[in-house]
Amino acid sequence: MTARALLAAIAAALLIGAAPATSELDSQYVLQRYALALVDTPVPKLLVFSYTVSQAGLGNIEQRHELYRSGLSVRDETLAVDGVTLHRKAVRFEQREDRYAIDRIAPRGDAYQMIFLHTVRDGSHVDYVYDTTPILRQGPGMWVEQVTIDGVKFLPKRVRFHSEGDNAKGKGTIEYAAFGKYWLPVVATVDATVNGKPARERIAWSDYRFPPSLPSSTFLAPQPLPLASIPPI
Repeated sequence: MTARALLAAIAAALLIGAAPATSELDSQYVLQRYALALVDTPVPKLLVFSYTVSQAGLGNIEQRHELYRSGLSVRDETLAVDGVTLHRKAVRFEQREDRYAIDRIAPRGDAYQMIFLHTVRDGSHVDYVYDTTPILRQGPGMWVEQVTIDGVKFLPKRVRFHSEGDNAKGKGTIEYAAFGKYWLPVVATVDATVNGKPARERIAWSDYRFPPSLPSSTFLAPQPLPLASIPPI
């Protein structure tokens, strides 16, 4: 093969890899693309978004929040409760990991057995559904039972999971989508039993923003004012 023909073949292969899949791909090839996509997907350095959380069962809650994140640093502002906008928003400062981040939730080949089940069509492409079983699971926790891999981005579009704790257990799903170059959660639902009673939770994320910078005060809790003292007479 001449150098010119070799370059043409490489270019054609790249174009095929970049184009949306209009027909079904080999399931093992999809898993290879999936593993590479998980490694290559960036994590936002700074992230701002809105989210709503609804809970029913042991307690009924409806809240709307705005959250700022930089690494583990979180500023979580509660804007409305039960449909009523708060005149003075409640602000919570924390250090915590993002438990819904794709690099924490997505099942990986070194930790799960992944068995191809079937495809589902989504517009002009197909997605790939796999049954997932943890290779090693000890005691309570959370594990993924099924993943739907997007046939264009080769990232988890829908994750079905099981969660089990000392006094609670449940099943749920998390759906993801592309926001710019990032792959972020859209909606999560959980049906559970807590202390033997049914409970349900739904979280919906929206209005994702990726600012180049944030004021240094964003993640600093305000210091309390010093107590006033009466000078001696």
